Amino acid sequence: MGINVYPHPEPQFIHFPSRRSVVHSTKGIVSSTQPLASAAGIEILRKGGNAADAAVAVAAAINVTEPGSTGIGGDLFCLFYDAKTKKVHALNGSGRSGQNVTLERIRKDLNIPDGESGHIPLDSVHAVTIPGAAAGWVDVVERFGSGKVTLEEVLHPAIELAENGFAVSELSATFWAASESQIKRASPNGAEMLKKDPSAKDGCRAPKAGEVMRMPTLAHTFRLLGKHGKKGFYEGEVAEQLVKVVSDLGGHITIDDLKHHGETGSEPVDPISLKFTGQGVGEATEGHGIELWEHPPNGQGIVALMALGILQELEKQGKIQKWSHKDHNSTPHLHAVIEALRIAFADAHWFVTDPNVVKVPSAELISPEYLAERAKLFDPKKAASAPIHGSPAHLQSDTVYFCASDSEGNAISFINSNYGGYGTAIIPKGCGFTLQNRGANFSLTPGHPNVLAPRKRPYHTIIPGLIAFAKDQSLHSVFGVMGGFMQPQGHVQVLLNQEVFKLHPQAALDSPRICIGGGMPGDDGKMTDATIYIEEGIDEKVVKELAELGHSVKQLKGYGRGMFGRGQIIRQHFDDGVRVWSGASDLRGDGAAVPL
Repeated sequence: MGINVYPHPEPQFIHFPSRRSVVHSTKGIVSSTQPLASAAGIEILRKGGNAADAAVAVAAAINVTEPGSTGIGGDLFCLFYDAKTKKVHALNGSGRSGQNVTLERIRKDLNIPDGESGHIPLDSVHAVTIPGAAAGWVDVVERFGSGKVTLEEVLHPAIELAENGFAVSELSATFWAASESQIKRASPNGAEMLKKDPSAKDGCRAPKAGEVMRMPTLAHTFRLLGKHGKKGFYEGEVAEQLVKVVSDLGGHITIDDLKHHGETGSEPVDPISLKFTGQGVGEATEGHGIELWEHPPNGQGIVALMALGILQELEKQGKIQKWSHKDHNSTPHLHAVIEALRIAFADAHWFVTDPNVVKVPSAELISPEYLAERAKLFDPKKAASAPIHGSPAHLQSDTVYFCASDSEGNAISFINSNYGGYGTAIIPKGCGFTLQNRGANFSLTPGHPNVLAPRKRPYHTIIPGLIAFAKDQSLHSVFGVMGGFMQPQGHVQVLLNQEVFKLHPQAALDSPRICIGGGMPGDDGKMTDATIYIEEGIDEKVVKELAELGHSVKQLKGYGRGMFGRGQIIRQHFDDGVRVWSGASDLRGDGAAVPL
């Protein structure tokens, strides 16, 4: 390439072709699953907004162009890197259960007999939790924004897309078609998010790829938020229609619940991190390594930190060797990653919950002493029996992850989700968005840390990621991989791809991945689906050898590859004294990294 683009040797392509090029810019980049949404973020950067302002513009625009993954009826988490202070800030934009949502009431509503654990179905109105995204968008702009653009200006590109219409992308059309019947039956207002067609049953249908779709009621919701701030969503007509549709379907959310969230807003929290110097990482930077930053519980980012820490301990204990490029996606490499993740998930599915209600031992879970003890469960010659959680003293779902950077050196890692596809697909009348089904992640077993309780946040799968250089906390990259319980697994694999196997950002995303378990975790902390899903492109010999080690394996192709998530990366480096951003967007999505 002629220049020293990255602080390690020239990236290599390993076993597979990277089908896209890395995008470079000296001014800023926006990377998301939807090119129209990335363009919305770029528009805000050009108007004087910073990375945070651009991210909210992207979030709103993806709500329009890919509503089967995200929306204002869902939740968000973000990590913001402030270039002036070199500090990482975390904002928890997730909503809670209603004040009248008790364990006893919901078990009774769902007819769950005493003594049985049970769960909240994904399509149940009881899976609806208070949407946190609207307050989160306001708070991100107010806390981290440049102050040079208003919330109304930030939301304007999305409003134009919704009112004037946009051409539907391929994957978005696929999601829409798969959920058409659910949208129609979930509430009386399904037509608001379907295309009018007199020849179709009920006079509406899912839009097809390339067709123009308009969403005027969603535009109206955005206008109210832009004009009135949080009160435009958590009070007034939107709040009233939200409560009405939930109440009509047997749910228990109240106006007071919405007003409470609007008044309290998102919660600034301290991010958690783990320094990684294993596998030779940091050799090109004087041995200082990197530091992976994640959102704390109620998110599951701690899974990525634990798994990475376990891999580091395994190397110290001599159970795995230092990997080179030839080991990438080999049997020993994948076996170690699989086992480290399984151990980490066993802990997270027991301990991760709302830390404002139940103490979560985050520091203890990622301490070297505890991780070294958990690493002892690893056997390089066979898959361990299903691990259970320790005691320190997977569902495929739809989410959007995106990131943005600006000319000042700021960057944001941002994730926004309905949880399962369109969430519950319940639409408040005249509002144009669906309500999330995040409450399905609550346990209904008395005594479980994540048990359902009033005004409590559930276990959350969505996690943004950020890497800094441990030496001086200068920014390495913002990145993420969406898709339910795939997310921390994607974080670990993409990080290793970049730092251990020396792949550039696009190749790190394109590389075939593995995913542990497609099912929800049980109350004992074990995944209900023990299958190891392996993406097309990983050597069939490796698939066979993993099975021989005792793993239950299944290789996925075509649209089944959605199991492995869709990621984005923006990485920073300097050349000749000039900051350069390098962006990538996952080939598994419709997206693009767009330079300013």
